[in-house]
Amino acid sequence: MAKPTKIVFLGASSASFGMSMFRDLFSTRDLAGSTLVLIGRNVDRLDRSTRLAKLLNAKSGAGFEIEATTDWRAALDGAEFVVHSTAIDRNRLWRLDFEIPRKFGIHHTLGENGGPGGLFFTLRTLPVVFDFVREMELRCPRATFINFSNPESRIILALGLYSRIRNLGLCHGIFLARGNVARILGMPEDRVDVLGAGLNHFQCLSEIRDRETGEDLYPLLREKERDFDPTFCPLTRKLLHAFGYWLGCGDSHVGEYLSFGWEAGEGGYNYDWDESERTKLTRLIDDVLAGRTEAPDWWSVPSGERAISIIVAMVHNRKQLIESAVIHNRHVIPNLPADAAVEVPVVADIAGIHPVSLGPLPDGVAKLMTVQVQVQQMAVEAAMHASKEMALQALLLDPVIHSEEAARGLLEELWEINRPYIRACI
Repeated sequence: MAKPTKIVFLGASSASFGMSMFRDLFSTRDLAGSTLVLIGRNVDRLDRSTRLAKLLNAKSGAGFEIEATTDWRAALDGAEFVVHSTAIDRNRLWRLDFEIPRKFGIHHTLGENGGPGGLFFTLRTLPVVFDFVREMELRCPRATFINFSNPESRIILALGLYSRIRNLGLCHGIFLARGNVARILGMPEDRVDVLGAGLNHFQCLSEIRDRETGEDLYPLLREKERDFDPTFCPLTRKLLHAFGYWLGCGDSHVGEYLSFGWEAGEGGYNYDWDESERTKLTRLIDDVLAGRTEAPDWWSVPSGERAISIIVAMVHNRKQLIESAVIHNRHVIPNLPADAAVEVPVVADIAGIHPVSLGPLPDGVAKLMTVQVQVQQMAVEAAMHASKEMALQALLLDPVIHSEEAARGLLEELWEINRPYIRACI
């Protein structure tokens, strides 16, 4: 039996992520009668998303009441779940986060969750996040804040330290890791079962098993990896040789956290591809809304993200195991700092989110990850206090930074670019 709830979607004007959410929302009947409130800054894009949501809702029979507004404060009244996927001028600023450090000789990958890019993502994102959660503390203090935005670990760490709002972060990295392992094993992804814990984009796969037989697949992975295409995940495989475990969800992600990560190939995000794909998706949405073409079949298939699974489990008390979520540690991984944002399996039910401890990480892995935890802690403090001095300290702690002079130079340039968005949150 359906049990109505209220879901507020911050960032609903995003065509790509909005589509993922809509696929998940409108492929379930478990939330029929619930209210979905779409929030966006751009009126035209929000209108497009709203019309799309109403079309898919009607087509699927999911039974939502759909509202849309730019007044996010009022929309939070009575919300039980707030899904967050906003970003400030995402691609333009991200590109600068990546390119400016290179001018100073800083070799890094991606520039999103680690290195100088991770720092400036944090500085400009946390003020926006805390605008939302401070209002939630007033209007819907029992709601759950589900975060999809990067830098995931730093957002969840800051919320764990500075907010009373129940929160968690979600990322599909564990599934990317499983896909990479399955590719080397030569097995279908759905045949491979993994358990992992660690940091976002830096999980340690503690177990890799055959889903049907329960067989430990690590010995087979090590055997097959020796002769596999050497251009595939070379950095992750070096870490496998050194630490004995598969770490992270791809070289560009895990490379953000390591001084030698760029050795596997220094590269930023493919911004041009991203813009091209978004343009194509927007054009397709417009064609569907105008009746020029039918909605593709994949629009009615769940995306694989876990937000709606968690909401359904909490509303209906179904005790759903979620393979991976980012939470405040508090000793769930005992050999990482308690004040860290960690990625572990969780169980969701009517009482909330319950972390599943897989025990301590292998000692070397924990020590490797602890370096990055300390960088994240310093970056969060810099953002919460809007402190340029702390931002410099965060850079000098980061293994990606190999020059004090370069740290000061890139800090000056990127601080000026991001100055309109940096403000104290406490």
